[in-house]
Amino acid sequence: MSETIVVKIGTSSLKQSKSGLLALSTIATLVETLTDLAFNNQRVILVSSGAVGVGCTRLEMKERPRTTALKQAVAAVGQGRLMRVYDDLFSNLGQPIAQILLTRQELIQRNAYVNIYNTFQSLLNLGVIPIVNENDTVAVEELKFGDNDTLSALVASLVEADYLFLLTDVDRLYSEDPRENPQAQPIERVVTRERLQKLQVQVGKSGSQWGTGGMATKLAAARIGTSSGVQTVIMKGDRPNEIPRVLAGETLGTQFEAQSRAESARKRWIAYSLLPLGQLYLDQGAVKAIRDHGKSLLAAGITHVQGNFQTSDAVSLCDPEGNEIARGLVNYNSSEIKKIQGKQSHEIPIILGYANTETVIHRNNMVSLV
Repeated sequence: MSETIVVKIGTSSLKQSKSGLLALSTIATLVETLTDLAFNNQRVILVSSGAVGVGCTRLEMKERPRTTALKQAVAAVGQGRLMRVYDDLFSNLGQPIAQILLTRQELIQRNAYVNIYNTFQSLLNLGVIPIVNENDTVAVEELKFGDNDTLSALVASLVEADYLFLLTDVDRLYSEDPRENPQAQPIERVVTRERLQKLQVQVGKSGSQWGTGGMATKLAAARIGTSSGVQTVIMKGDRPNEIPRVLAGETLGTQFEAQSRAESARKRWIAYSLLPLGQLYLDQGAVKAIRDHGKSLLAAGITHVQGNFQTSDAVSLCDPEGNEIARGLVNYNSSEIKKIQGKQSHEIPIILGYANTETVIHRNNMVSLV
């Protein structure tokens, strides 16, 4: 049976640590592995970092660019070179590829989101391996994915993938950074959403690169993936030939069990593709109604409004402690909600002078995150 597999590889796995040159043996092994999967009727998508790193090497730069404009220029140099390498290697094996460059803006716009889905499906049906990267040459800072771990998880959610492989510079997730603590304990399998949330808190408090820019982003990606019904695996980037062993049932790396894919594609779009433009803080009654019973949000349950947003924008719904419990699309803008917060639904027309709807967020436009 055909499966859809998304593989993400980072810059650290694509380049040699000392020279900064491309790790051609790793890339060649990755290409051979993905081609074999495609030839065996698997639907494969590659999310590849490396454009900025390759551009830096090509321009003989000693450090990564710090300004957005310079980074975008370097990415433009590197992206062409990186795709040339991929195209040469895949072509030698007779495997067609395609380049897809995305910004967050495309995934925020619903019509564009659907069009991207259709493009992926058409490419996969043609037996093409799409190679995806963030479009660094045009992305503005506030609409960037932040990292390709997040991008790969959003792509996996979009195409309803069966597997997401996050290839990195460690062989699996550990209780601590194994490069700093040799006694760190390996974690082979994470089954529940609660366990994943605890690991996110633990890693986020580590105060090192392990928590702030490395493993933390992979755990966030694993949360998006597993919540979208995607089996997610963290494993060593220089051993991509082990991917088929995982598909065959071996326990390698750290494997995160997929949760039930109960939400519709539209609700997954609301939950993960949209950027919340504000926060609504709720009382315990509203939290319980949404979390335990899937109810709509009424104005009476809102205690505080934060942010400046318009009707139909996405916002985060937070419990009294500030923990995000859900996301949804609002029926009123932020100034209107400030006027009606804590009020009964029948009071809304009197307060605002007009009637829109009795719900601030309808349950059909809301996704629980707990």
